Amino acid sequence: MTLAGINVPGDRGAHGAPMTAGGRIPGGRAQGRLLVLAATVFWGTSATLARFVFRDRGVPPATAVALRLVIAVVLLGAWLAWRRPAALRLRRSDWLYVIVLGLFGVAAVQGTYYYAIARLGVGLAILLQYLAPALIVGFELVRGRRVRARVVAAVLAAIVGTALLVRGVARAGQTIALGDWMMGFGAALTFAFYIVYSKRGLARYAPETVLFYTFLVAGLFWGCVTPPWRIAAAGYDASLWLAFAALGVFSTLVPFVCFYAGLRRLPAAEAGIMATLEPVVAVVSAAVVLGEGLRPLQWLGATFVLVAAFTAGSEDPAAIEAQVERA
Repeated sequence: MTLAGINVPGDRGAHGAPMTAGGRIPGGRAQGRLLVLAATVFWGTSATLARFVFRDRGVPPATAVALRLVIAVVLLGAWLAWRRPAALRLRRSDWLYVIVLGLFGVAAVQGTYYYAIARLGVGLAILLQYLAPALIVGFELVRGRRVRARVVAAVLAAIVGTALLVRGVARAGQTIALGDWMMGFGAALTFAFYIVYSKRGLARYAPETVLFYTFLVAGLFWGCVTPPWRIAAAGYDASLWLAFAALGVFSTLVPFVCFYAGLRRLPAAEAGIMATLEPVVAVVSAAVVLGEGLRPLQWLGATFVLVAAFTAGSEDPAAIEAQVERA
């Protein structure tokens, strides 16, 4: 089996567990849903912290992205070197895959997502990002894969919900620049790519291995965009560095570990749609802490998005097989 291809029947994953043709561990579907749910809770609450850092403390999104990735890489690398040094082994032939996923997956998702939070607010930015399931299912349809009607209905609910969210902004008389909207939709596109393309690496390596090397690539990229000396010259106080550390651990490392572990047990589209539970956590958290709530039409849109999440979560085990094609 090569990284560019797929596991064949009888192949085993990084921990010796038998894998399906889509790089998915058979069984453990309920466990996979709980892991994805845990990731959404961490992402949703930490988004409020990020918005506070941007809005109230004036930190540029690129700085927060660079620091959260560096902190996550240092902590994860130290833990792997201590407890699981074998997980740091990466074949030379797989570096191109890691670089592509690190740049166009992790780095792109982090940048577009945080920029959208800074410009659009927590609720709208996160809900826009969750157009990703529609893009994933659309990709499956283009490839000729069979997609169940129930999952298509869930995706349509996500699209309608997003349209209502956007319409709610227009009804409220808010003016949002086209570039900011594009950044929000760019977060959806890069998140969809990240979910699907990650499964290639997860078919061969443990989640920690893929996370470490893709975080490393993404961290180096954003470290070039925002060099360390520029961050040091900003003179951030201790409370901000504590916030940066919290973002690195609870917004990056912990939720990504949970999400990858869940993704290994679920089809890509189901994992993506289930992750739309994140907005309800984020919206409630932002409303309580920052006073950023949704308007009635936006709440209706949020309801459609949540219906999509629950529909996917109740799908039977033979739902979407988001298999990875041979290169």
